[in-house]
Amino acid sequence: MKPQVEIYDTTLRDGSQGEGINFSVADKIRIAEKLDAFGVHYIEGGWPGSNPKDIEFFAQAKKRKFKNAKLAAFGSTRRKGVPVEQDDQVRLLIEAGTPVVTIYGKTSMLHVKEVLRCTPEENLAMIGDTVKFLKDNGKFVVYDAEHSFDGYKLDADYALATWQAAEKAGADFVVLCDTNGGCLPNEIAEITKVAAGKLNCKIGIHTHDDAGLGVANALAALQNGAVHVQGTINGYGERTGNCNLTSVIPLVHFKLKKSCVPEKSLAKLKELSLFVGEVANLRHNPRLPWVGSAAFAHKGGTHVNAVQKLAASYEHINPELVGNQRTVLISDMSGRSNIVMKAHELGFKLANDKPELKTILNRVKELENDGYEFEAAEGSLALLIAKTLKRRESPFTIETYHVSMRKDAKESICEATVKVRVGETVHHEVADGDGPVNALDGALRNALAKSFPKLKNVTLTDYKVRILDSATGTNAKTRVLIQSSDGKREWGTVGVSGNIIEASLQALVDSMEYALLKK
Repeated sequence: MKPQVEIYDTTLRDGSQGEGINFSVADKIRIAEKLDAFGVHYIEGGWPGSNPKDIEFFAQAKKRKFKNAKLAAFGSTRRKGVPVEQDDQVRLLIEAGTPVVTIYGKTSMLHVKEVLRCTPEENLAMIGDTVKFLKDNGKFVVYDAEHSFDGYKLDADYALATWQAAEKAGADFVVLCDTNGGCLPNEIAEITKVAAGKLNCKIGIHTHDDAGLGVANALAALQNGAVHVQGTINGYGERTGNCNLTSVIPLVHFKLKKSCVPEKSLAKLKELSLFVGEVANLRHNPRLPWVGSAAFAHKGGTHVNAVQKLAASYEHINPELVGNQRTVLISDMSGRSNIVMKAHELGFKLANDKPELKTILNRVKELENDGYEFEAAEGSLALLIAKTLKRRESPFTIETYHVSMRKDAKESICEATVKVRVGETVHHEVADGDGPVNALDGALRNALAKSFPKLKNVTLTDYKVRILDSATGTNAKTRVLIQSSDGKREWGTVGVSGNIIEASLQALVDSMEYALLKK
């Protein structure tokens, strides 16, 4: 069935213009294949006229068969004063060998006069000549009308003339662009409605998020005649980013009730978001709507109690429909329901009428008051629950530890000594490291691995320190959060002390205990 809204992904081009993003050719191929499998309709691979990397990408892409998506090369209208047949940039668009070519041109009289510095008539000719040339060469042509809305507000008649020039030349889509990202949804709606009423070709929308309205503006256009939406995964892009497709896609399907990507793909939306973030080497934003780890996280006790009874009471959608999951956060704001649901999530059976429930809740609140936090330290929380339910005794104890540092003319050396008791056995280990915590981690792990070989696979993957002021402001505490992994799963643990080494050791000990707790 033909989709009611087509998804045009520009992560590889517009997304790569975002700060801190630099895709290799191999990266772009991987993302393109993932997007194709997900079911987007168009993948904009890059601008072959701008850099050798994009030329190489299109050369490699020719060797691959895309099952669902059509690959698009991106460029601009011909240069002023240059016949389209002699424009090298346009020639490279043809040579890219893609079935779709997307070009942008000027809508705004401001840009025509001050940026291009050509006549309004010449700009119209540049648009028409380029679209016709590409159509004559067998291309499906998407015309991105840059600064559509700002241009329309400045000179409505001229803006319309530029769109009609593209349509008359054979453009398959005229895409209205809020290039500066500063328009309001009502402006987008009104102008899109005008364009849809004046043009016979299909209308698309391309928005930016400079005012935080990228997604809202895209929806406004889709509700007023647009049938094609451009954006990027996770909203990556120039300045504050582009319209976020991981929001638009579920909004189109679940809220507008219009078909876009295959329904079966929606459950892989978070997976796609995480994949692109990983390839981009950017930390995933936990607060992304729909796909962020916090998107369905509940903290307030009354909220959790309600969700426990009826998920829809505080969730606008079942998180599993987009590949996400519900999480319950534990803090000093927690109620009984938080603890019960979190205990179940961690593998413990705990009922509301259990006397241990109050003990756990009170202990959590006491520890939070002392500076602990368990939102990112589920390993420490699981140990607290297990010990309260008397299902867990510490499998080892730290008898002594010592950390020292020495420096000579060539290098600094940190060294840690740890003595650990496991039953009747005492292990004594020394290790050096890049810093005191690294050395302590190595000594502790080496000591424990003698009795618990599985701990050899556990590694520290992240380490965060925060200095906490006491209520009186006269005493500073340190909170240490560490993330650990055994190659299959990750978990967080926490330690708090006036001494950073002691706080680190607490978190490390919990990490090892939790690794042994989990089968």
